[in-house]
Amino acid sequence: MAAKLLILGGTTEATDFAATAAEAGLTGIVSFAGRVARPKRQPLPQRVGGFGGAEGLAAYLRAEKITHVIDATHPFAAQMSHNAVAACTRAQVPLVALTRPAWQAQPGDTWHHVPSIAAAAAALARPAQTVLLAIGRIHLAAFTGHPQHSYVLRLVDAPDTPPPFPQHEVIVARGPFTKDSDLALMRSRGVSLVVSKNSGGKGAYAKIAAAREMGLPVIMIDRPAIPDRQELGDSAAVLAWIAHSGTERGV
Repeated sequence: MAAKLLILGGTTEATDFAATAAEAGLTGIVSFAGRVARPKRQPLPQRVGGFGGAEGLAAYLRAEKITHVIDATHPFAAQMSHNAVAACTRAQVPLVALTRPAWQAQPGDTWHHVPSIAAAAAALARPAQTVLLAIGRIHLAAFTGHPQHSYVLRLVDAPDTPPPFPQHEVIVARGPFTKDSDLALMRSRGVSLVVSKNSGGKGAYAKIAAAREMGLPVIMIDRPAIPDRQELGDSAAVLAWIAHSGTERGV
């Protein structure tokens, strides 16, 4: 049976792998959760929306005759990754995660590690500062308990309703960003504290490098726990994995 992939997307790695798979002659579907209004166009057919939990995803895998699942979701899309592990086990479909390494603190970094969004919000119980809140729009409400701060919010899409902060600025932009541009942004707004998920990768790292250069503290949200699964770090490795996962084409 020829390979038919389901790529759980939403990251640069997912887009890059979809291009690699298409160039290799593979067929498949790229799936987005729907949290971004205008996802990047993909070189393979795409779908948007949830599956209805692990059971729904398992049913989808069977109905679409998916032969391989590549979880290339954001490192903080923990529920989707949990569902993928459970669904692939039930449907007996091979699963691999295309992951990006977590960032590691470098000399000059001042990171305060916290285990969750809620813990990051709790860490803002401090005198008023200008905070670069780089955590995505779906988590903004968690920070409403600290209205003393002035928030700089960089979002991929403009929010549907005004953010729940008395003092804020919304900057709509899609990465990757550069250290120089983030330095200019943070200096012009007087940012004195950064809140960031440990997303890993290059596209969002500029704010971390800029904070280091400015000597600013970063509240770093550590990655959530994911069930055990095979993880690979680049598209070539995933292609090799597909080639040895039992398709008659060998690719």
